[in-house]
Amino acid sequence: MHTAITIDALKVLDAIDRKGSFAGAAAELFRVPSAISYTVQKLEEDLNVTLFDRSGHRAVLTPAGRYLLEEGRTLLDAAENLAHSTRQVAQGWETRLRIGFNSLLPAECLFPAIKEFCAMGIPVDVQVTEEVFAGTWDALQSRRVDLIIGADDISKPAGNFTCHILGKLAFVFAVSPDHPLANAEEPLSEDDICRFPAAVAADTSRSLPAGHAGIFQRQRTLTGTNIDHKIAMQKAGLGVGWLPKPRVKELLASGQLVEKQVCEPRQPVALQAARHADDKGKALIWFWQKLIDDPAVTDWLDK
Repeated sequence: MHTAITIDALKVLDAIDRKGSFAGAAAELFRVPSAISYTVQKLEEDLNVTLFDRSGHRAVLTPAGRYLLEEGRTLLDAAENLAHSTRQVAQGWETRLRIGFNSLLPAECLFPAIKEFCAMGIPVDVQVTEEVFAGTWDALQSRRVDLIIGADDISKPAGNFTCHILGKLAFVFAVSPDHPLANAEEPLSEDDICRFPAAVAADTSRSLPAGHAGIFQRQRTLTGTNIDHKIAMQKAGLGVGWLPKPRVKELLASGQLVEKQVCEPRQPVALQAARHADDKGKALIWFWQKLIDDPAVTDWLDK
């Protein structure tokens, strides 16, 4: 049965939304602007809906257009995964390996392994993506990534996964030296802490329930994209909260952050590597065997 919604049309909508204009989409897709306009107009005619509001200086997605794009991105991901899997079956090595890592860890933990792999000269593209909280498991479960490093055990979903504990990560409650809590009497109580916004990193999960840690129900929040943003906000005195100790060890030593004792200490979190148990790609297995015992990861956790 013929459908007006094609993968190509969805790619056009996605490019327009990301680039902010028809011209930007045309440049990314290596087409002339008129071809982009024709694709959108044809889709609107076939669906008998208006996808863009053209009354202003720039085209803006209508509610129907936004709905189509958000649902369509699921189809784009599925089509990309299908193409990748097909190439993977036909070749000894994958053409691409996607590694997701928990924002609690610095990306640099992965660099020694990636450098060693690239030196082997194997034509596999390596993609590294940062995830926050349940986003690590969500990315693996939905196959946005092939391997995750640093996933916690709290938000782990049901599934046929192969897992390996990398180590435990300790946390410290830290504030800016200029923050009112810096000189407050210890241990800090819930009432003490709730007077100030909690700096948090936004969970990147799309399907799994979003997670959070160390935030009281009646506490206001200031949200950043990742742990780096959270650290920066706390360093600037904009918020308070728990931070991974190895990430802020130097900031604590230099006095740019001050560790405070609290009434209810946060316990260390066990972090692990995980992959789908049935996946046996050569690049995947190489990185799996390398990273689960890589000192760049395990030694960092022990700092």
